[in-house]
This record gives sequence, structure tokens and C-alpha cells, in this order.
Amino acid sequence: MSEKNEAKRINAKQHKNSGRNNTKGDASWKNFVIDFKEVAKSFTLNKTVWAKAVTDALKKNSDPAIVVILGEGNAKVRLAIIEMDILEQLTKGYENGTDYNR
Repeated sequence: MSEKNEAKRINAKQHKNSGRNNTKGDASWKNFVIDFKEVAKSFTLNKTVWAKAVTDALKKNSDPAIVVILGEGNAKVRLAIIEMDILEQLTKGYENGTDYNR
């Protein structure tokens, strides 16, 4: 599945040229700038990769997210990497019956 299809799958707005222009990141969704990583077996997350996601999101006054699509064919697992602070806010919003909005 392509970045375009992944963005469409979650109803995100895809960025032209995968963020190579002024709008960085692959897509925008809610308050997140998303960088999609589609790999067959593994993905390496390090400080450099995360720093790029954060920098791209800050340029749009948004939160960073990396969506990793692991696997091939119909055997895919989709994971989202977000900051712990945001996860805590999402959990509090869920417990209080409110949505996450910054």
C-alpha cells in the first residue's frame, strides 16, 4: 500500500511530493504531521529519525507521529509512534469522555 493509500485509509490530507516542498511530512491528520514508513520486516527508530519528525511537525505547529506499516500483502501491522505526553493526554481524554485537541 502506498503513502497515498495509507493517508486515505485514515482520512488524512496527503502532502504533495511527500513533504519535499514547504509542507513537510507525508500527511496531516487531526493535530499530527505524519511520516509513513512502510517496511517488510523491520524499521529502525533512532534520535535522528524522531528529530526529523519533530522538526517537520513544529513547522506546522502540530504534533509528530510516525506510522510504521510492517509486513507484506494482507499480513500487515500498523503502529503509531507518538510522544508519551500525547498518549497520556489521549488516555485522560478517554477517561474523561473528551477528545484530544491541542
